[in-house]
Amino acid sequence: MTLATSRPQLAHLSATLDELRAKGTHFKLRILDDQQAPVCHYDGRQVVNLASNNYLGLANHPKLIEAAIAATRAFGVGSGAVRTIAGTMRIHMDLEERIARFKNVEACVVFQSGFTANAGTVSSILGKEDYILSDELNHASIIDGARLSRATIKVFRHKDMAHCEQLLQELAPSPGHKLVITDGVFSMDGDIGPVDKLSALAEKYGAIMMVDDAHASGVLGRNGRGSVDHFGVHGKVDVQVGTLSKAIGALGGYVCGSRDLIDYLYHRARPFLFSTSHPPSVAATCIAAFDILENEPERIDRLWSNTRYFQGELKRIGFNIGGVTTPATETPITPIIIGDGRVAMEFSRALFYEGVMATGIAFPTVPEGKARIRAILTSEHTRAHLDQALETMERTAKRMGILG
Repeated sequence: MTLATSRPQLAHLSATLDELRAKGTHFKLRILDDQQAPVCHYDGRQVVNLASNNYLGLANHPKLIEAAIAATRAFGVGSGAVRTIAGTMRIHMDLEERIARFKNVEACVVFQSGFTANAGTVSSILGKEDYILSDELNHASIIDGARLSRATIKVFRHKDMAHCEQLLQELAPSPGHKLVITDGVFSMDGDIGPVDKLSALAEKYGAIMMVDDAHASGVLGRNGRGSVDHFGVHGKVDVQVGTLSKAIGALGGYVCGSRDLIDYLYHRARPFLFSTSHPPSVAATCIAAFDILENEPERIDRLWSNTRYFQGELKRIGFNIGGVTTPATETPITPIIIGDGRVAMEFSRALFYEGVMATGIAFPTVPEGKARIRAILTSEHTRAHLDQALETMERTAKRMGILG
């Protein structure tokens, strides 16, 4: 038997890949050989890991591992069905109730991923007669959900309250529901969405307010409750989306809000309706993670201490980590702005071979001319890890002519 070769019907895909190679932005997946840790092995090479969303080190926390094993022994490895048929286990309801209490809302529904939580919610609560006002830097899952809803999409300039209000004023006479939506933390620049100001605008014009807190969950607010708690706007945000895949350390996404919102999503959100529910081990792991958020706030303190130190040193060395033409980071997400996509990807590859894993990001994920290395800090990095990474980044950047 021989392996199938590319058929001519797919030649356009090969052509696109050739274009990426020519631009220097084509990549290959790095393969993790051990645990998702501050120092680990990718492709057999030991690296300081600055590419992970494991903000609080929970992906390999002993209590989460124990919870997963115990749930597997008690309930098996899978649920066997979608939630609306036979796949809702008691542990799924326990998780949703645990998250709702943590977020101080009436109810919660868990989705299979943060992406499906966003896309499934936006596409189900609005229709073609409605309007969506979306920050220009919102996550792709929000954009896809908006398109699937068939609502009219209005994009406002990044964090520009005057522009958002102008659009709301223009739409005021129009029938149909209006939805204002923002990231709580923007994943490429690390800046915080103005959830307080946007929720006030939404209230003023009778719009639904929604926030995607994927990178704020476990990072902002008391014990990591997110941007709504960070700004003290409980009760003013109608739809809160969070993730179980980043600071929580496992897999999935969730939506929090009123009991009617969650009941509606049970009935109408297509990813929820047509995807098998989480394995019981994942649900148990997430419950254990929320217990740790409540009981070990020092993890978040360490995360922010590492962030302040690392970003301060990057500035001292001379790296551009945002500002002026690019939003300045306000969170552990640390963009090192390079500009040229090819150079950014070459810098990322060079760092990897020198022992630092930091992701190169170029167009179309970020605009042309704003390619970058994105480094993410965690609570589990030690000062020695960070100093090693900083020394490697400075030395490599000078060798490549990125720094003078």
